[in-house]
Amino acid sequence: MARLEGIHHVTAITGDAPRNLDFYTRVLGLRLVKKTVNQDDPTVYHLFYADELGSPGADLTFFEYPGVRPGRAGAGMVHTVVSRVASAAALAFWEERLSGEGIACERAASWLRFADPEGLGHELTVSAATDTPLLGEHPEVPAAYALQGFDAVRAYAADPERSRAVLEQTLHFVPAGPGAWEVRGAERGGLYAYDPPPAAPPAPGAGTVHHVAWSSTITDHEVWHEAVTLAGLQPSPVIDRFWFRSVYFREPSGVLFELATLGPGFTTDEPLAHLGESLVLPPAFEHLRARIEPALTPLPDPRAGRRPA
Repeated sequence: MARLEGIHHVTAITGDAPRNLDFYTRVLGLRLVKKTVNQDDPTVYHLFYADELGSPGADLTFFEYPGVRPGRAGAGMVHTVVSRVASAAALAFWEERLSGEGIACERAASWLRFADPEGLGHELTVSAATDTPLLGEHPEVPAAYALQGFDAVRAYAADPERSRAVLEQTLHFVPAGPGAWEVRGAERGGLYAYDPPPAAPPAPGAGTVHHVAWSSTITDHEVWHEAVTLAGLQPSPVIDRFWFRSVYFREPSGVLFELATLGPGFTTDEPLAHLGESLVLPPAFEHLRARIEPALTPLPDPRAGRRPA
């Protein structure tokens, strides 16, 4: 069984899809690669932002619950999404760009920290990883400074040792320092790390992470499901999400994990040049379109002004 190929995607919650779309596409330079619905609650959006190709490893996604109250990350939740950049010059670029948008930043030599407009924590880190950079294309973001995909997620855990056996023996994460593990396959890798939780209890809501997904090959997916089952983690069945297959379970510190397959991918039902332009429903949901589409928040095509007439 091959090792997991790092982070597949991170899914969070927004209460304001138009503002969310503007921040992640216009400000951060990611591409909207799929505009669809939450398959467990098709009355709400599921928006996928990634690199130009819609690659696993760069895929930050959001469920929109319009007007949902702001959340607060706490024990058993991911609190920071860490993305790679190429250089200190890239950090300087992002500090200036984000500050110009009224986003407060904290800067060190090798990282930049900030939160999105709803409070979701982000860190940009200068990475020496040799993984292929996963870049979006944006007229205001030079390729040399663009985000390059995920480097890590950081979660809160009161007792990280509770999770060690599952992370190392079941999922084959490799220790990478106190409270941190590397998740690396043949092509990509990333880190999973814990920090002490705040005193306040967790409160899911806007600006919080719902789950983190790790990349599995399609060939190994059933084997991973069996391994997680044997470890007593009570996973979901394998769920066909059309663009990938999913298995969900909570690791012992409480963080919701997903194992998601590397394919079939987002070009299964849309050409690469037109990803994210219109609402796409998996075939099993298409019969609900007339009921679903009018209830969703209207969103512009964020790339409309960048294509030739």
